[in-house]
Amino acid sequence: MMNRVILVGRLTKDPELRYTPNGVAVATFTLAVNRSFTNQQGEREADFINCVVWRRPAENVANFLKKGSLAGVDGRVQTRNFEGQDGRRVYVTEVLAESVQFLEPKSGGNDNMQRNSFAGQGQGQGSGGSGQGFPFGDNQNRNSGNQGYTRVDDDPFANDGQPIDISDDDLPF
Repeated sequence: MMNRVILVGRLTKDPELRYTPNGVAVATFTLAVNRSFTNQQGEREADFINCVVWRRPAENVANFLKKGSLAGVDGRVQTRNFEGQDGRRVYVTEVLAESVQFLEPKSGGNDNMQRNSFAGQGQGQGSGGSGQGFPFGDNQNRNSGNQGYTRVDDDPFANDGQPIDISDDDLPF
């Protein structure tokens, strides 16, 4: 079985840091991740994905990231449910972050922050910094000269001007 998620997006608000009764730090935040295509009006939509990180990495996320920060998350999808205040079952799907990469320098001009990472294992057990940054961070400049290379943000059909002929059998929905 495989359950692996890699996301790059911006925080929609400051992370929320809490502590369990046993003193274990847990931070929650939401990443806005742009879709790689535009809707019928030509606008780019985004998905808002809830993320959870534990222990020391949670404290680092709360201390160094804020609303609008660009971050990379490596983890797994997790679902849980509980009984809400109205007695109904509430289902939650979130990404349990095993590694959070800070992809921008700190606003104070500290360029070293772009390469820092704070990783945890499993449910946040253990921590450490890899110092390698997110693997997709600066490859854009190196790959820009490659033939056939298209950035995710670019619309490959933008300047063609021809209608796209796609049958209903080719659509995944």
